[in-house]
Amino acid sequence: MLLHKRLHDYRLILASRSPRRRQLLADCDLPFIVASDYPCDEVYPEEMISTEVPAFLSRLKSDAYPETLAPNDILITADTVVIAEDRILGKPHDRRDAISMLHRISGKKHQVITGVTLRNPHSTVTFAACSDVYFRALTDEEIDYYVDTYRPFDKAGAYGIQEWIGCAGVERIDGSFYNVMGLPVQQLYIRLGHMLDELEAAK
Repeated sequence: MLLHKRLHDYRLILASRSPRRRQLLADCDLPFIVASDYPCDEVYPEEMISTEVPAFLSRLKSDAYPETLAPNDILITADTVVIAEDRILGKPHDRRDAISMLHRISGKKHQVITGVTLRNPHSTVTFAACSDVYFRALTDEEIDYYVDTYRPFDKAGAYGIQEWIGCAGVERIDGSFYNVMGLPVQQLYIRLGHMLDELEAAK
């Protein structure tokens, strides 16, 4: 049975402010509701390996969810980070910060890792997906144009691959394109199916 039909008796809750994650989940034909905003102090240990941060933060967001989950609720939380030269690039603070980030990834490979946590009252599953993104060398004019036109201040690494800069600047991707957008939907689809298997087997 198709996954969206199996979810008929469940409430899938997406706890994310990202319009891109909402669109990607909708593109999978999965019925879901969007959780109300809630506070979460997204802080990770300084000594943590950078590649482990997204999964850690996705669990942190899941644990911070303020409502009690009903037996048929499944909560989805996620966090995406950009890692360039072993340094995590978060969301830029301002124009100068965005320009600096884009210069850092210009002409180089960087990693995009998304951690995802699925949680219901019976179990919690956390996984991560990694994609290698290769940018050609961008000119100062191109970087300025992108930042001033698209204002990528809500995006990790200061860019959205689905926007102009992805078309003009990305040479290739090793891994999931959708992961770079912010949600590895293929893996999520499979993991959701496995969780439903376990929930149905336990009934």
